[in-house]
Amino acid sequence: HFCDESERFLSDVLLPNLVWHAGRTAAAVRTSALSCLLALLHGGAITHGQLLCLEERLSPLVFSALEEDSQMSRLLACRSLSATLKLIGTSLHHEALNKIYPELLKRLDDSSEEVRSVAMQAVGLWLSSLTKDYNPELYAPHLQLLFQQLLLHLDDPDSSVQDQVLEVLKKGSSLHPSLLQREAEAVRDKQRSPLHCDLLLQHISSLPTETLQH
Repeated sequence: HFCDESERFLSDVLLPNLVWHAGRTAAAVRTSALSCLLALLHGGAITHGQLLCLEERLSPLVFSALEEDSQMSRLLACRSLSATLKLIGTSLHHEALNKIYPELLKRLDDSSEEVRSVAMQAVGLWLSSLTKDYNPELYAPHLQLLFQQLLLHLDDPDSSVQDQVLEVLKKGSSLHPSLLQREAEAVRDKQRSPLHCDLLLQHISSLPTETLQH
């Protein structure tokens, strides 16, 4: 029966406690609220429609939590964004989607490896949320920024990060292959090793011809 109350619980209990206030106690309350939010999103107690109605109020608070001093809060915020994208990503307006990826890109430079990894997974989910209505030519500046930032991390000193970024870029390559190809070729010789760039370029060249006509 909790489903009947979950929208009110999110709106009246969790959202007010996610608002930033100074002090340790307020920070601890926000972390607890983020933990409850993640449990609510994972537990299936809130419906697709309920979450969609509250997304405009929820997202700015989660974005704010991504900047918290607390590593746990940043991690919970990243996971909450991932869960939100899984539940309603394909139903979000393009403007709403385009507000999400820059916040995730910031966390790719996080001091915590775990936060970086979860943020990268969330970028992959963001790419999976883009439907056929997402016009790659119209939104090319957004895709260009995303590709450029990911290509920076394709040269990460940690090979597991490089592998993760490569998989995300492969996923994004079908959106605008020619753009990604240009960006990858531009940075290939500047990277410590061209290996991952070459693997990406091979993947792009193996895409079906109709995809390459973007």
